[in-house]
Amino acid sequence: MDNAIQPLAPELVYRMAAGEVIDSLAAVVRELIENALDAKATRISVSVWPDAGKVQVTDNGMGLSWHNLQQAVLPHTTSKITAFTDLSCLSTLGFRGEALHSIAQLGDLEIWSREPNALTGWHVAYDAQGNVAEAVEIAMAPGTTISVSQLFATWPSRQVSGPQSHLSLRQIKTLIGDYALCHPAVTWQGWVNDRMWLSLAPGQSAQDSLLQLVEKLDSNDIRWLTADLEVPSLDAPVSSVAGASPQATLELMVGLPDRYHRRRPDWVRIAVNGRRVWADTAVPNDAWTIGPIEQQILNAFRQTLPRHRYPLCWVHLRIPAAYADWNRTAAKNHIYLHDVDRWTEQIVANIRTALELDWQPPENSEMAEELPGTRVRQLLKSAEPQGRYQLSQPVSLSSSLPQAEALEQGPGTLRAIAQLHQTYIVAEHPSGLWLVEQHIAHERVLYEQLCQDWQLVPLTTPLTLKRLSDRQVFNLTQLGLSIDAFGHSLWAVRTAPQALVERADCLEALYELSHCTTLQPALVATACRSALRNGQPLSLTEMQTLLDRWQCTQHPRTCPHGRPIYLRLEEQALAKFFRRHWVVGKSHGL
Repeated sequence: MDNAIQPLAPELVYRMAAGEVIDSLAAVVRELIENALDAKATRISVSVWPDAGKVQVTDNGMGLSWHNLQQAVLPHTTSKITAFTDLSCLSTLGFRGEALHSIAQLGDLEIWSREPNALTGWHVAYDAQGNVAEAVEIAMAPGTTISVSQLFATWPSRQVSGPQSHLSLRQIKTLIGDYALCHPAVTWQGWVNDRMWLSLAPGQSAQDSLLQLVEKLDSNDIRWLTADLEVPSLDAPVSSVAGASPQATLELMVGLPDRYHRRRPDWVRIAVNGRRVWADTAVPNDAWTIGPIEQQILNAFRQTLPRHRYPLCWVHLRIPAAYADWNRTAAKNHIYLHDVDRWTEQIVANIRTALELDWQPPENSEMAEELPGTRVRQLLKSAEPQGRYQLSQPVSLSSSLPQAEALEQGPGTLRAIAQLHQTYIVAEHPSGLWLVEQHIAHERVLYEQLCQDWQLVPLTTPLTLKRLSDRQVFNLTQLGLSIDAFGHSLWAVRTAPQALVERADCLEALYELSHCTTLQPALVATACRSALRNGQPLSLTEMQTLLDRWQCTQHPRTCPHGRPIYLRLEEQALAKFFRRHWVVGKSHGL
């Protein structure tokens, strides 16, 4: 019978399973890195020879005993779980016991390993079934080196060469970077064809790793914070799951919209419990798919960035194991999160906190010590205890502005002191001097007001629009405006946004709105047209009122078009420029 059902040969089954787990050079690197991290390594070196199909990963972790070396490459052998219930409380990156056996199926696998308390180590070569083919006792430093050569020699379609090598290296670099962010205390090295390719020094937080990974990124361009999260309730109590912890924390890094953004959404990344996860695997040609959490992150930055620009946002959730189901795909990059909406809400809320205008970390925290300039300010304060320059006491620049003395200044607030070129508000802040562009600051205020209260009101006298296209008429109708045909190529508009009704240029504004296909650009256009213009003189009271309203907005850093609203001159920068740290005697040549 030609189509008879029959069992597959074991070697074919293992080869198919291996092809699912190990589909690229990056997959080999991923599995070996996870083993190294699970072994508590603090130094990991990744060497790749793409054209030769060879990968080698060296770490200084706990190493493997002779007994474990005999078992490590056999199918479904692991020390990380022992029962089915362990899948619901995973605390390690690896758990299936398939990786090394899959690698042995697709290449020539060798392991060098020594435990810290052992006098010697072992060099073991394995056959395709995971059995020990050769073993030699050797002298070596504690740790493990795993090497696989002739990778995909029996699977030509997955061999890499030429342009595919560059794609594989880019995937590996991204992979190492993701693990470096999740495990910043680890030292990382990358080698390609025996040449140093990547080096990442250890740090105290993911911020230290990020600054090494992203070019042209400064510590002042990002906000880094950690926060405790509220743990949603499960159908089964968390405490009933062995090894589960009821605590959850968030580590968050965001690029400030007025200082840093990107051409692609390639740095909107999410990690859970030490491993990056995403909605779908990154595909070639610089295309990325966006999952539900990533989409909510992008929404949190809406109308804060220039057009066609994307934020930098790194999110690392550390949550109880019971809330994360890793057993979704062989690659382990898809994850099922219980109550994902609740986690997403808390992520977005902390993003908004990080983007606040005067956000500061808690006092006496590690973040406070790491803020740029903190030590400089402490040095200046200690050097000037009796001097006339007191950093904590703002000084009025002019006695000719009596209204300024009557305005109260709360902690961390701005005090208007002058108007420059009838365009910029000069404001005093406890940390220095700020220049605020009055038009776009007012635009941000009006935009957020319109988002909360978009009202259309009747026009006392309908306005007549000429030569509108069908699309323009449709757009105005979609915005809720009442518009009727009024003759040949004429339309009568009987309602308009409340912010535009009393304006002399209401007719021009309606033509502008007719090109807005959705409500968002209509809100932006209305706010921009309604905001006070540069060149308009303001009294000190008017400037202070605008500053107070602007500071209360949800996204005070940029206008809805993504333009920066203010320029901040820090006291420490002024002190450095005017060389106030000089010793008086030396400054006089004594």
